[in-house]
Amino acid sequence: MYSIGVDIGGTGIKAGIVSENGQIIHRANCKTDIESGFDKIISDINNMVRDLIDYNQINRNEIKSIGFGVPSFINNEGIVTCVNLGWFEVEFVSKLKSTFPEFDIFVENDATVAALAESKFGSMNGKDISVLITLGTGLGGGIIINGKPFTGNHGMASEIGHVVIGENTYNCNCGNNGCFETFCSATALIKHTQEILKEENESIIINMCKGNFNEIDAKMVFDAYRMEDNLAKEVVSRFKHYLSIGIAGIVNTLDPGIISIGGGLSKSSDIILEGLKDMVREHILYKKENFADIEVATLGNDAGIIGSAFLNK
Repeated sequence: MYSIGVDIGGTGIKAGIVSENGQIIHRANCKTDIESGFDKIISDINNMVRDLIDYNQINRNEIKSIGFGVPSFINNEGIVTCVNLGWFEVEFVSKLKSTFPEFDIFVENDATVAALAESKFGSMNGKDISVLITLGTGLGGGIIINGKPFTGNHGMASEIGHVVIGENTYNCNCGNNGCFETFCSATALIKHTQEILKEENESIIINMCKGNFNEIDAKMVFDAYRMEDNLAKEVVSRFKHYLSIGIAGIVNTLDPGIISIGGGLSKSSDIILEGLKDMVREHILYKKENFADIEVATLGNDAGIIGSAFLNK
């Protein structure tokens, strides 16, 4: 038996036929056609999934279910609002069920399905309680307890990026000030770098971006850090300070066996993880006790497909 996982992103949609041991045996992808609206995206997903099955000559009776990861909160009625996709209170789950009536349908937040994949087949395997933090444009999170995604009574749990951990110079997109992701994300790194450069003019980042501060990206900041650039050191130090505070809050609340770091910024895990556990220890309650391992996620871009496929387990 197989399952299908569909990972819906802001620019692209990936799908895969996944074996019972977590291997993606066939893949497909398509553009996320945001401009054409919700119904067009659902139609594209329908065509992609059915072509994936037919092209690879998979018997539909061998497909146990289709799981979907979406970059949004899904309420108990299956309604989704996702600004990045241009969706506002769309009946996502019911639409999927009518589009794929012959299959069982499962839907969850994209960071949660990535966490499920890491728990079953990746960095968090073997831990009763595990947490994935995805560091990308924003900060996502997934909590897995005894092999099952933890989503809370109303489906709103695991929004780690919107835990308030301080006071910041700009508001989060959610409207609050001080959200975790406004300190620890690619966006946060870039904004802080730009703020400092308005006051200082000594950094190799200026050459990297050719003097256009709007062209700064997180990779430039980490590359400059490796070159001993003082401004980059200041930016990364602040980033890690707040990351340690946020992780300490997770430790104090859940006491997980492992916290895994994923997302685009995890490519710089050599910098991010260096000394991080000692920094976290400064903020946890029981400072002399053992606490969660902190490691880098291992499944990369495949986590969304694999985790979505295993929502039926």
